[in-house]
Amino acid sequence: MGEIVLIRHGQTEWSAAGRHTSYTDLDLTGDGERQARAAGERLAGRSFAAVISSPRRRALHTAELAGLTVTETTEDLAEWNYGEYEGITTAVIHETRPGWSLWTDGAPGGESPQDVAARVDRALDRARAFLDGGDVALIAHGHSLRVTGARWIGLPPSGGGLLKLGTATLSTLGFEHGNRVIDAWNA
Repeated sequence: MGEIVLIRHGQTEWSAAGRHTSYTDLDLTGDGERQARAAGERLAGRSFAAVISSPRRRALHTAELAGLTVTETTEDLAEWNYGEYEGITTAVIHETRPGWSLWTDGAPGGESPQDVAARVDRALDRARAFLDGGDVALIAHGHSLRVTGARWIGLPPSGGGLLKLGTATLSTLGFEHGNRVIDAWNA
C-alpha cells in the first residue's frame, strides 16, 4: 500500500504577508520557486502512481519546478474559499471580529469548515483509488492541506488548525497496523 505525499505550493507574495489567498491566482515569488525546486530534490528517486493538483497556478508551477508530472487537477484540492476575507490577514479580520476562527466559523461569502472537509474527503477518496499502485502526490494549499491531514486521521476540519504547514513543505499520510496515520508533517 502506497503513501499520500502532501506538497504545499511555494511562497507567493500573499502567503509571505499572511494574506488569505484562495481564488486569487498568484505566481510564486523567487523564494517560492527555489522552495519548489528544493521540494523536488527531497522527492528525487520517488515515483508516483498519480500526481493530483489544485488547478491554481501556484500549485501547478510548484509541481513543475519539483519535477512532477501532474496526472489530473481538481477543484477539490483548491484552497479554502475565503469569500469576503480574500486578501485580508487574520489580524485585520480580528479588528472587527475579535473571536473569529477560520477553523470553526468559516468565511462569510466563502466556505464553511464542512464545505472544505467534503471537498478534501473526495480528494482523499480519489487518492486512495491509486494507492495499490504506489504513492500518490497531492499538490495544494496551506489550509486545504491542513484539513486534509486532519480528515485523514479522523478529525473534524477544525483539527487542521492544530497542524502548522509551511510553504513547499512535504507531509506524508500512511498506515500503521491498518490505521490511517500521519507519518511526517511539515517537513
